[in-house]
Amino acid sequence: MSYGNLSLSAKIFLAMISGLLIGLFLQYRLGSPDWVNTWLTGGVFLVIGTIFISLLKMLVVPLVFVSLVTGTSALADPTTLGRIGIKTISLYLLTTGIAVCLALLAAVIFKPGIGAEPAAAALKEIASNKTFVQVLIDIVPTNPVSAMANGDMLPIIVFAIMLGIAITLSGKEGARMTSFFSDLNVVIMKLVTLVMKVAPLGVFALILMLGASLDFVQFAKVAKYIVLVISVLLIHGLIVYPTMLSLFAGLNPITFLKKMRPAMMFAFSTASSNATIPVTMETVEKRIGVNNRVSSFTIPMGATINMDGTAIMQGIATGFIAQFYGIDLSLSQYLMIVVMIIMASIGTAGVPGVGLVVLAGVLANVGLPAEGIALILGVDRLLDMTRTAVNITGDATVTTIVAKSEKELDLAVFNDPKAGMIFEKGEATH
Repeated sequence: MSYGNLSLSAKIFLAMISGLLIGLFLQYRLGSPDWVNTWLTGGVFLVIGTIFISLLKMLVVPLVFVSLVTGTSALADPTTLGRIGIKTISLYLLTTGIAVCLALLAAVIFKPGIGAEPAAAALKEIASNKTFVQVLIDIVPTNPVSAMANGDMLPIIVFAIMLGIAITLSGKEGARMTSFFSDLNVVIMKLVTLVMKVAPLGVFALILMLGASLDFVQFAKVAKYIVLVISVLLIHGLIVYPTMLSLFAGLNPITFLKKMRPAMMFAFSTASSNATIPVTMETVEKRIGVNNRVSSFTIPMGATINMDGTAIMQGIATGFIAQFYGIDLSLSQYLMIVVMIIMASIGTAGVPGVGLVVLAGVLANVGLPAEGIALILGVDRLLDMTRTAVNITGDATVTTIVAKSEKELDLAVFNDPKAGMIFEKGEATH
C-alpha cells in the first residue's frame, strides 16, 4: 500500500515512530551538536511544530463558537440543552472523581516516592491558578470579544449558548441567522480538513523534538513514578471509559477506541486538549456518529472541565512527593486532595504543562513543599502527552454516552467501520 492510500491515523503513527527514532538518533548517535540544535530542533522542526500547533489553536475559538451557536439554535426545545448540560457535567465530575481515587489508591499501595532520587531539573516558577470562586465569577463574560481573543472556553461557551437560544426565540430573523451559522459551520469544518492534510508533518516535527531532548538519566531516577502514572492512565483509558460506555450506553467499546485513534494520537503529540478540540469534534461526529447539537457543547466543555489524566498525575504526584519527604498524609488530607483536584479541574486550561500549576496549589493546601515539583518536572512532558490523550478520550466517551441517551447518536455510523474514513484521508464527510 502506498503512503498516499494510508488513513490519517496510519500516517500519524508512522510520523510519530519515525520522528522519535530520528530524534533519538540525533541525540544519542550524533550527540546533539550545535548545528542540530541551531538548524533542526531549534530551527526547521521547531518552526514546523509551532506552526502546526498554531494552526490547531487558530481553529479552536471559531469552531467552538460557531458550532455551539449552530447546535443550540437548532434545538426545538431550549430546555433540552439544560438536560444535556446536567448529564454532561455530572458524568465529567464522576470520571474525574474515579480518576483521583484510582491515583491516590495506587500511590498509597505502590509508594513511588520511597527511595526516589531527585531529578536534575530546576524548579521553574509556577504561576498561581484561579480559585474555584473566581472561575464561577468569570463564567459570564464581561466582554465576549476579549474572551474569544484570550481563548477562555467557559465564557465563550456561555455566550454562544445564550446567543443560540436568542436566535431560536427570534422567529424568521432567527431562522436566517441559523442558516448563516449553519453554512459558516460547514466552511469551518472544511478548514479543519485542510489543516488535517499537514498533520503528519506537524506530528513528525513535534515528536522529533521530543526524542532529541529525552533524558533517560532523569527517567531512571523517578522510573517508579513514571510507570505508575502511565499504568493508572492506561487503566482509566482502557478499562474505566470502556466500562462506562458499555454500562451506560450499551455500545461496543472496542469499536469506539478504534475510531478514536486519530484524536488520541493528535492529543499525544500536541499535549493540549484545547488544540485537539477540532480533531476530537470531527472524530466524534464523522466517525462515531454524534450529532453536532450534542458534540458542540460536550467537547468544548470537556476540554475545559474534564481533566482525568491530569487528575491522575496530580493524585500520584502528591503521594510521591509526600513519601519522598517522609510526610504521612491523614485520611482528611486525602479527602481534601480529592475535592481540590476535582474543583481545580473545572478551571484548568487545556494547555501543555497546566497540571503542574494546579499541583502547586494542591501541595500548598495539604502542607507539602512546592519544591517537590522539581522531582518530576524533568519528566513531565512525556506524561503530559499521555494524560492529554486520556483527557480527550474521556471527553469523547461522555459525549457518546450523552448523545445515546438523547437519541442523538447515529448507530449506523457508529457500527460502520468505514464511516468517516474519507475524513481520515482528508475529506470530512459522512
